[in-house]
Amino acid sequence: MITFSAPWVEAVMLAGVRLTAFLVIAPPFSFAGFPARIKAMLGIGLAIAIAPRVAEGYTTLDTGPFLVSLVMQLLIGLFLGFLVMMAFSAVQSAGNLIDLFGGFQLAQAFDPQALINGAQFTRLFHMAALALLFSTDGYQLILGGLMRSFDAIPVTMNLSAAPNPEILVTAFTQLFLSALQIAGPMIIVLFLADVGLGLLTRVAPAINAFALGFPLKILITVVFAGVVFLALPRVVSAITQSVLQAMLEAFS
Repeated sequence: MITFSAPWVEAVMLAGVRLTAFLVIAPPFSFAGFPARIKAMLGIGLAIAIAPRVAEGYTTLDTGPFLVSLVMQLLIGLFLGFLVMMAFSAVQSAGNLIDLFGGFQLAQAFDPQALINGAQFTRLFHMAALALLFSTDGYQLILGGLMRSFDAIPVTMNLSAAPNPEILVTAFTQLFLSALQIAGPMIIVLFLADVGLGLLTRVAPAINAFALGFPLKILITVVFAGVVFLALPRVVSAITQSVLQAMLEAFS
């Protein structure tokens, strides 16, 4: 039975703001195919579910402190969502690198649902990461980490307990490193293909090797990208674990 009271309602409102802000920006919930009202309803539902934890020991705040807490919960939700978004952007960036070195960038287009601008492998890797999050229940681990953030820092937080901004620098570094680790073998193969075509042109100038290079590079990209695609389940699993660790370290 839910007992409504002024402290309970305030605590649920503050928790709902943090949860909704997180769902708006963090994958897989940030996908534009989910209507905004569904994200808001999910945030409110999760806030009610976690109400016994956040409302315990909560006292009613005045208007000024309540508005400050409201803004701080919004910033915390956006901060945690941004960490998750950067971590999973590594998969998208890996696809972008494959498109760049494989010659697919000429066919890039904007995806209004995923809100990304990229070619085939960029969108393919992005959609595959989202599908794996749902199929492996990785989204539940992410939500579990978000719920544990209320233990690390309650809804009545103050500015001295704000998240550590240094973790964003680490997140950016891990983004580029992870993208290179995922797409690194493909980049090396495509680079060696370009070097081989260049040497062939020098040895036999009559052969227009670069005219043959476009279909050859497309064939190499499609064949070897399948190997990289098969490794995506382990990559998404590792990224999910790193996201949980980053979310827990953000307030330590």
